[in-house]
Amino acid sequence: MAMARASSGLAYPDRFYAAATYAGFGGSPKSSSKGVTSKFSNDVALLLYALYQQATVGPCSIPKPRGWSPVEQSKWTSWNGLGNMASIEAMRLFVKILEEEDPGWYSRAANFISEPVVDVEMNNPKTDLPSKNEVTLPETKTIPTENGNSMETHDKDIMVEGLGLVGVYDQWVDPPVSGQRPKPRYEHAAAVIDDKMYIFGGNHNGRYLNDLQTLDLRNWTWSKVEVKPNSESPVTVTPCAGHSLIPWEGNKLISIAGHSKDPSEVINVKAFDLQTNTWSPMKTYGKPPVSRGGQSVTLVGGNLVIFGGQDGNRTLLNDLHILDLETMTWDEIETIGVSPSPRSDHAAAVHAERYLLIFGGGTHATCFNDLHVLDLKTMEWSRPSQQGEIPSPRAGHAGVTVGESWFIVGGGDNKSGVSETVVLNMSTLSWSVVTTVQGRVPLASEGLSLVLSSYNGEDVLVSFGGYNGRYNNEVNLLKPSHKSTLQATKSGTPALDSGSGVQNATNGTRDVELEFEAGQDAKIREISMDNNEPQTNEVEEVSERLISALKAEKEELESELNKEKSQSLELKQELIEAESKNTELYKELQSVRGQLAAEQSRCFKLEVDVAELRQKLQTMDTLQKELEILQRQKAASEEAYAKQKQSSGGVWGWLAGQPTSPAQKTNNAS
Repeated sequence: MAMARASSGLAYPDRFYAAATYAGFGGSPKSSSKGVTSKFSNDVALLLYALYQQATVGPCSIPKPRGWSPVEQSKWTSWNGLGNMASIEAMRLFVKILEEEDPGWYSRAANFISEPVVDVEMNNPKTDLPSKNEVTLPETKTIPTENGNSMETHDKDIMVEGLGLVGVYDQWVDPPVSGQRPKPRYEHAAAVIDDKMYIFGGNHNGRYLNDLQTLDLRNWTWSKVEVKPNSESPVTVTPCAGHSLIPWEGNKLISIAGHSKDPSEVINVKAFDLQTNTWSPMKTYGKPPVSRGGQSVTLVGGNLVIFGGQDGNRTLLNDLHILDLETMTWDEIETIGVSPSPRSDHAAAVHAERYLLIFGGGTHATCFNDLHVLDLKTMEWSRPSQQGEIPSPRAGHAGVTVGESWFIVGGGDNKSGVSETVVLNMSTLSWSVVTTVQGRVPLASEGLSLVLSSYNGEDVLVSFGGYNGRYNNEVNLLKPSHKSTLQATKSGTPALDSGSGVQNATNGTRDVELEFEAGQDAKIREISMDNNEPQTNEVEEVSERLISALKAEKEELESELNKEKSQSLELKQELIEAESKNTELYKELQSVRGQLAAEQSRCFKLEVDVAELRQKLQTMDTLQKELEILQRQKAASEEAYAKQKQSSGGVWGWLAGQPTSPAQKTNNAS
């Protein structure tokens, strides 16, 4: 038995106190600040002071200084402005700001910082210390030695050199890579195209990177991609971290979002062409999301689904946006149900091209282990019940999917890195632990990357980088076994309906996945991946039985599918006939409406004519009355005229020379 001493970085709160000591604050919660070193600007010094007070004392409770002291006034204002920020959040922000202002502080502070040492116990009768390309495998396994004999260990660590033991499943191994390794980093992005893993950007000692590195997964050789200038569409490749890298169209890498020193207002999207080795901007339309980092970006068909993250003001987000890669159009999605709380550094995966799964992540002070599911058809959030060995809270982890299985690696909880590699059956939402690493190793890091590739025809998970008190540039790989990808479901309907109960059976002893119907009495025995002939035969027999069962269930499902198709055709025919009848009825309705409109027009004209006739009748009545009045006036006038004529006849006669009658004379005399 030998003890290997593994040096590691400081965890919180020790890392904060070391940073506070380096900055000039004394390094303990009881010491008071007497000023920071002169290398910080006034604004940064005030912010560091406020965060130190918040972390060591708590929210500001002292009254505002009344005296005329600009320094004390500014210090009080800065501290009071932090409100009720949690102590651990203030510690993390203090360290983060110090790393941005002075990236090399930790190495320079090593002279007076007592760094803890982690003891890793190696139980191996033949090996005292692990060599460069060795990694511990903590589970009980039967591993063949070079002379053909089997060496069995019980709950002891065994050593695997490089890729020599291709039969080892569900264990992380350190492949013998060659070439110049990239700088140690975390919060970088990774993607695989044509058996090559591409690494872009990241954070190294507090500085953002913009280099593009590639690892050939066939010969495990590192090389740097020489980026050529793009004369047609010049683009500035800004150093960034917390971004996402998406393989697209077989020869392009899409880089989206990420933190940078001078962040833009909205998310930027750019593409790297592997044929021309050039970057080019990707013009988008619609309203782009606000700039951010630590988000999740999931490729669903021809769309990128972006959720959460943290913007340039350190504000946590939980909004949902979709970028259509064909039209390059942004859409902000309105969802229903209770969405996940604002967070960053979470993991996301898509199941059955319909369900978006969000796991973990955190704020500046809290980490989560909740699981949320978004139905991309109804855009409804749900928080289903998780089964099995539910993982601990974590942020900064990475994940990839293999069939129905979602593997989660790394992450941390503000105290230490997570050592377990876990897997979720996305149909049953049941968790299980695949393996556990020992000590503060790169796999127990935040901000590492994880991709899915193949080696000798089998799926392998490849991790790179991360931060666990120090920056890493190690490569590790794991071959998931039949046991880790085949999860027996419990009686009842699956938690997520994938739309199919059959998965393809490939790679012989692995990648066989089966969903059992409700009430089906079946159990799948776990298969130990030992490299001896009898066990291999047993595995093959079990695999053949499983494949036969899969084929039988597939035939049954195909029969049901044909019935559904037949019924669908009948319904379509009925729908066509109904639409035809509906068209005829609509035409008749339009005809009736036309006739009704014509009748309404005629009625309107008749009403107008009647109104005119009524008006004429009223006019005739008036004229009749006026005529009668005129006739009466005429008669009166004639009668008056006759009388007047009769009375004035003598005068006119005398004037005319007529003789006056005796009667007239008598009348005149009288």
